[in-house]
Amino acid sequence: MKGATATTNPAKATGRDGAGPRNRNQRLASYVEELKPIVLEAFESDNLTALSRPELAVRVGQIVLMATENDSDSLNLLDRRNLVAGLTTWLLHESPMAPPPPSEPAAPPAQARETASDGAQARPARRERAEPTPPARAKPASNITPTVEKAKMKIEPAVMDRLDVSAASQLPRDELSHQLREIVAEVLAEQDLRLNAIEQQTVVELLLDDMLGLGPLEPLLADESITDIMINGPEQVYIERRGKLEQSDVHFRNNEHVLNIARRIVSIIGRRVDETVPLVDARLQDGSRVNIIIPPLAIDGPSISIRKFAKKSITLDIMVRQNNISEPMATVLKIAARSQLNILISGGTGSGKTTLLNAMSQMIDDRERIVTIEDAAELQLIQPHIVRLETRPPNLEGTGEITMRDLVKNALRMRPDRIILGEVRGSEAVDMLQAMNTGHDGSLGTVHANRPREALTRLENMIGMAGINLPAKAVRTQIAAAIDMIVQVARMRDGMRRVTHITEVVGMEGEIITTQDLYTYEFEGEGLDGMLKGNFRSSGLRPHFAPKAAYFGLDRRLLECM
Repeated sequence: MKGATATTNPAKATGRDGAGPRNRNQRLASYVEELKPIVLEAFESDNLTALSRPELAVRVGQIVLMATENDSDSLNLLDRRNLVAGLTTWLLHESPMAPPPPSEPAAPPAQARETASDGAQARPARRERAEPTPPARAKPASNITPTVEKAKMKIEPAVMDRLDVSAASQLPRDELSHQLREIVAEVLAEQDLRLNAIEQQTVVELLLDDMLGLGPLEPLLADESITDIMINGPEQVYIERRGKLEQSDVHFRNNEHVLNIARRIVSIIGRRVDETVPLVDARLQDGSRVNIIIPPLAIDGPSISIRKFAKKSITLDIMVRQNNISEPMATVLKIAARSQLNILISGGTGSGKTTLLNAMSQMIDDRERIVTIEDAAELQLIQPHIVRLETRPPNLEGTGEITMRDLVKNALRMRPDRIILGEVRGSEAVDMLQAMNTGHDGSLGTVHANRPREALTRLENMIGMAGINLPAKAVRTQIAAAIDMIVQVARMRDGMRRVTHITEVVGMEGEIITTQDLYTYEFEGEGLDGMLKGNFRSSGLRPHFAPKAAYFGLDRRLLECM
């Protein structure tokens, strides 16, 4: 990497002095354009096909840091991460150095090559079923070598002794990086440790990640191909990529190091995790969802699960291209959302319920007032009139808890056009159904269930959890009157997320809720590439909500899809 070129300050090169408010997206886009020539020059002697994306991301991150360290209008951590991700993607796919797409002598069928909603790609073709293999290990970043890690561990105490940590935590990252670089150079010289410029900068970045960021997790958070991060202890960090689990080479020093990262995560949103509150849901600054559980509940040490925030918004049209859903099914869901149906999205953990909820919410009219209610805010709605509500755990005295049921009751007093529940899991189901039955049409929610009929059963059980003693027929009548449609989504064994059922709630026959399937996914087998084969089939039935679609002028298009 050419250090002289990499230290160019793009802000000065273009005459920007950081004065006055600037549009955040425009600023990042400007940085990307200014840094492209620097990135190209830094990698001109490299073979990009021989480098993994994490390796590229780390090196691009160093260029970004060195190029922007003197900018008075410094980038925050999220800006820097987005900038690194954008430059890395450009380098791999759009730059003059981008490797050509691989050519295959026998390409699999188009549907089998489609990718899943989390970016999953088809596996290479195979002729016979392979024996089960242990999870693959992700490649480590090239600059984080054992030598660098050993040097960082050795000099860290001396560096911390010379640094006022409380004051340093208040400094912008660029300014702190500049100060750390000088201290690291001094300590390395005193301890007779010889590192080159790139290795020294890597040590500085690792120290910064420990002080300001999330330590060893930063490279994983910067990798857009990773959708989930699961920390089972200091030596076991698993990731999900393309719908498959693999063990990464990231590790922590010990359990206390993992616990410190957990405390840093929850402190950002004003929560805490300790022996009195050993279980907590939180979110990162970029919107990623986090679950933390520590001893005494977690026997083997702290455990952290991170569901990463998707930087690119997924739409129903993108899902069609990725073969998560057929085009007629996507049209039916668009019409259902436009027609203000009350829709419940059902599926297992990690099946893509929230992704589908976000995609369907894009059909909501911009003029409608939307209230979202979640345990940990992660919905990505694009409408201008949104009120986001989030639950609150109890304080040290065990008081002050605000539950989802409290928020649903309050939302009814906020004049919402639509209410969206991130997940229905308890007694709040009563208030949600009452809202749907009292004029708040078009409400959306998710529920954990494996089939549409099970979703209805779960709702019935949740009403019982509220302590309301009603006859079973009365409860089911209320559910049948409130819910118009259930969309079932599943993550299948090939890693692909697919919508398996679009089911209408028709009404009641005696004490039984009646339903009809508009579309189902029929499994047919497995292709040579390892991807499952199947078809999205229409039942050919006339949708029960056709009169409501006619009210919005969408009935003709709806019937064409059937």
